[in-house]
Amino acid sequence: MMAIAKEHKINEQIRVRQVRLIDDEGGQVGIIDTREAMGMAREKNLDLVMVGPTAVPPVCKLMDYGRFRYEQQQNEKENRKRVRAQEVKAIKFRVKIDDNDFQTKTNHVRRFLEEGHKVKVTIMFRGRERTHPELGERILHRVAESLADIGTPEGGPAIAGMDMNMIMTPTHRPVKKDRPETSDTEATAPSA
Repeated sequence: MMAIAKEHKINEQIRVRQVRLIDDEGGQVGIIDTREAMGMAREKNLDLVMVGPTAVPPVCKLMDYGRFRYEQQQNEKENRKRVRAQEVKAIKFRVKIDDNDFQTKTNHVRRFLEEGHKVKVTIMFRGRERTHPELGERILHRVAESLADIGTPEGGPAIAGMDMNMIMTPTHRPVKKDRPETSDTEATAPSA
């Protein structure tokens, strides 16, 4: 409870004489005595929460603080999930890649795109290979063509140092693979 109190002052922690009060439905009550605001909060079984400590007088609101904190935490959790979902994965290819290796790495890129991640596809050049950037471009275009059903390149291939990069983005929302969906008739059908 003390960690919560650091973010917002609630109830007895509010040590000012007067506050500008907002009721539980968002309406302005006006500037009233803090004791009177506390009494109103108790009557409605709510908390008096200081939401604008820098205002003169401070702004307080009547609300269920526990529920407010819970909703805030849920929103933060959702935001963290969204940030994690947009993680950029990376796959590296070589100019002289074998067909089987190309297929395996392309399948990895496909899996990342299905999960909703952006994928940075990198072609690594060695020595004189760098004098033939068209070989790297050919591989990147081949990757883009083989994954056209699930992803699109964010831009054209770009050379950075000894590498050539291209970012692939998913074209549609990720598919959740938590558990298979069954209809009511399948779930209740007797096994033969």
